[in-house]
Amino acid sequence: MSKVEEFEELRPLLFSIAYRILGSVAEAEDAVQETWLRFDAVSTRPASTRAFLSTAVTRIAIDVLRSARVRREEYVGPWFPEPLLNDPYQDPVRSAELTDSVSVAALLLLERLSPLERAVFVLRDAFGFGFDEVAAAVGRSEAACRQLLVRARRHMADGQPRFTADRQERQELAARFVGALREGDLDGLRELLAADVSMAGDGGGRAPQLARAVVGAENVARLLAAVFPWLARIEVTAEPREINGQPGALFHDRDGRVLHALTLDVLDGRIQDIRLVLNPDKLGHLGPVADAWAVDRELKQARRQGS
Repeated sequence: MSKVEEFEELRPLLFSIAYRILGSVAEAEDAVQETWLRFDAVSTRPASTRAFLSTAVTRIAIDVLRSARVRREEYVGPWFPEPLLNDPYQDPVRSAELTDSVSVAALLLLERLSPLERAVFVLRDAFGFGFDEVAAAVGRSEAACRQLLVRARRHMADGQPRFTADRQERQELAARFVGALREGDLDGLRELLAADVSMAGDGGGRAPQLARAVVGAENVARLLAAVFPWLARIEVTAEPREINGQPGALFHDRDGRVLHALTLDVLDGRIQDIRLVLNPDKLGHLGPVADAWAVDRELKQARRQGS
């Protein structure tokens, strides 16, 4: 097998590791590309290509994350991970762990960890690497990695809710939610929302966004019922999709360009959190991106004319 073939066979694993460490599709793809350059530059084949590449992509991702943390401290408004439609790495044995570790809620919890804790947690708990492999990847002893993992698990357990596990139920709830949005069905939305539901948007100062999170079923339902029917009138469409392993939807303008991505966290059959990714810099991997400011102007004009 050639170097290129070996690398391509492991590319899905490398991307999936990097994305969970970084929460960014673009940065994960860059980390994978840098990993290839390092692999291509070595003159002799490593004893284990998987170990060599996993170590390389992990260390690159840790370095990128350390610099990204500084940028995120100055980020305008809430920071959410870039939406991921399909995780390229498939492992039936660890499918549940892989899905849980890529959810938006889990990725936001991972933001609380140090880069090393995050990498150890991802390698060990999401991908099932042995402690010897984890230690080699992060350049620490096995004992140190065990301590890092204990701390990481404690932080994750403190904030990780138990989401509904039934995938079909989640998909049906998302479809009902999108239907209620289209119709501006206030009662239908209320029925789907948890009493303490929270809705927030990540525009990064690059798109119109909520000034602050909206909290409470009544407040969220009224806002959604007031805005989304008007979006439908200017031909914004909602496509139910699974995003980061959880129910959600992609919104497109009349020309089919991506306007924003919406994800839902479901707990006990109700929507607990609604997160909107509106920053165009985080949507380019999903297709051509809409001009959110132009859509916002058209929306305001339509509401003025219709009032």
